[in-house]
Amino acid sequence: MTTETPAPVAKRVPTERVHHDDIVVDEYAWLAAKDDPETIAYLDAENAWTEQRTAHLSGLRTELFEEIRRRTQESDLSVPTRKGGYWYYTRTVEGRQYGVHCRRAVRDGETTPPISADGAPLDGEEILLDGNLLAEGHDFFALGAFDVSPDGRFLAYSTDFSGDERFTLRIKDLVSGELLPDEIPGTFYGTAWSTDASVLFYVTVDEAWRPHRVWRHVIGTAAGDDVVVHAEDDERFWVGVELTRSERFILIDIASKLTSEVRVIPADNPTGEPAVIAPRRQGVEYSVEHHGHRFLILHNDGAEDFALAYASADTPGDWVPMIDHSPGTRLEAVDAFADHLVVTLRSNGLTGLRVLPLDGGDAHDIEFPEPLHTVGLDGNPEYRTDRLRLRYTSLIIPDSVYDYDLATQELTLLRRRPVLPGPDGQPYQPEDYEQQRDWALADDGTRVPISLVYRRGTPRDGSAPCVIYGYGSYEASMDPWFSVGRLSLLDRGVIFAVAHIRGGGELGRRWYDHGKMLAKKNTFTDFVACARHLAKTGWTAPDRLVARGGSAGGLLMGAVANLAPDAFTGIVAQVPFVDALNTILDPSLPLTVTEWEEWGNPLADPEVYAYMKSYTPYENVAPLDYPAILAMTSLNDTRVFYHEPAKWIARLRAVAPQGDYLLKTEMEAGHGGPSGRYDSWREEAFINAWILDRFGRA
Repeated sequence: MTTETPAPVAKRVPTERVHHDDIVVDEYAWLAAKDDPETIAYLDAENAWTEQRTAHLSGLRTELFEEIRRRTQESDLSVPTRKGGYWYYTRTVEGRQYGVHCRRAVRDGETTPPISADGAPLDGEEILLDGNLLAEGHDFFALGAFDVSPDGRFLAYSTDFSGDERFTLRIKDLVSGELLPDEIPGTFYGTAWSTDASVLFYVTVDEAWRPHRVWRHVIGTAAGDDVVVHAEDDERFWVGVELTRSERFILIDIASKLTSEVRVIPADNPTGEPAVIAPRRQGVEYSVEHHGHRFLILHNDGAEDFALAYASADTPGDWVPMIDHSPGTRLEAVDAFADHLVVTLRSNGLTGLRVLPLDGGDAHDIEFPEPLHTVGLDGNPEYRTDRLRLRYTSLIIPDSVYDYDLATQELTLLRRRPVLPGPDGQPYQPEDYEQQRDWALADDGTRVPISLVYRRGTPRDGSAPCVIYGYGSYEASMDPWFSVGRLSLLDRGVIFAVAHIRGGGELGRRWYDHGKMLAKKNTFTDFVACARHLAKTGWTAPDRLVARGGSAGGLLMGAVANLAPDAFTGIVAQVPFVDALNTILDPSLPLTVTEWEEWGNPLADPEVYAYMKSYTPYENVAPLDYPAILAMTSLNDTRVFYHEPAKWIARLRAVAPQGDYLLKTEMEAGHGGPSGRYDSWREEAFINAWILDRFGRA
């Protein structure tokens, strides 16, 4: 008989924090010392406790993992995308964790992409990069850049083997297959090639993990000779670099949460001085795309949900209106092609695509019949094309790739990601499931949308268990998505709901603005209103409802645990931002200064300090009857540090010791968790097994 060890108890080391005459004692601040052996010992003890408390679920975890694996075509191949004389694609191989990036030459008369239904390599395939070979000997692996030069000769790629999102940039000669001696450590996401592929632009971060410099690297030279093209000294701003679809300009994107500025360099003159499209003005955001002898500018200058303008490449500061602002229709992006433009937008909580022909034809939206769906442009690297590549999905339709004929306005389904038969041997049929939208009423009378999916025939008498998911920050929209792992819940009678709460962008910029800064609590009360609505209207009941969210959605999880612990039987908080006030008070930490325009600056403003203190989960742990909590984190996460959930769980266990709290730390991973697809499936199986246990269905 195995004797159960007690739950870990973190030592208490009082650390005083004083701001705005407010004195706070933090007894678990010591857990931020990542290099302290006691910290690692505590995390190991929490992992052991979690494994002990969930040992009875090992069989179910294996069963759920096998269901994901069985339903997934493990050897698969993406729909190839044409660029120049090649079809580019990625394929996966059964038993291998990572993708294999490939290309194959376009053959005479070949106008449609070659499709491999069984995932077999295409005849004549050239392997550009095999993630499995790169990952050998490492517990974690991620690609940052993957950028083929305009002439197809070179590949710039970058790798991360710890999860901290600091990448080493390398260049491969695709003609010889050899790696060039060029090696640049400490890079960030984003690269751009010059026209002749002699120069590569890239980005690095400062000590606070803020992307702040754009560099110019001449191929074949040492990294120490690289030149800084732009250094951003204002700590509120990030920088990025990209090449326009026309391949005529290098764009240097400079943006804070509220303000942006774009500088351009002709791609055929990479040593030229960057020219400013429009100087930054506080509160004005804009993005730039190149088309012909003009720049297209998507902006919010006097246009809350954004408008589209254009400007001559000679006088980019003079903006001419092109699409006027329409309140409630949020314009999110514009993509330029030789003969048409495509605007990505959202209206009534759904994504959409609007095509603007440049031959005098009428603008039109691409229509889809499902009431809930997500659509967006897929890989469209060619500037001159008569087709658009789209990606489409919904809560019941797997990821689907379409070509849209711009002349006939016809959609052609190229491929829908296969879902193989489940444990019952029956093929996946979307009609076996239902999706619909419901609306909850928030405390202030605001109607909050909820998307739901469930197996057909699931009862509406309050007896069905339910998982409610939320995020609600940064104007990020939780648009409908398909999940193979979710099927294991739906087939066991679980309803899955997504609460489209304020702070996200589902209903336009105002929806975001009303869930940030000193209106942040709307995010939390909206989520609680959605949970109570689901119980009140018979979708589920509080003792059958589990909440789930990650990152800023993890802050949401911690806040609603304090706000309405009676509304849930369990909470899953992944890489949760639960110690938000302490983090936002420290400008030396990654992201802090850039986040002040999202949350407010509690260092300078006592009102912001008091407001954040009133909702930050860690600050507000109380002797309540909390639902069971599963917190997941990663030791090398640079976005939300591991110590936030570690401190939170320690305080929960000390203040409300009757609760069931688990902390699981990935010791070799970053913000996104395990990097390999099989490892990710195992993590999802772990979470779903815990959820089903809360429902008594383990």
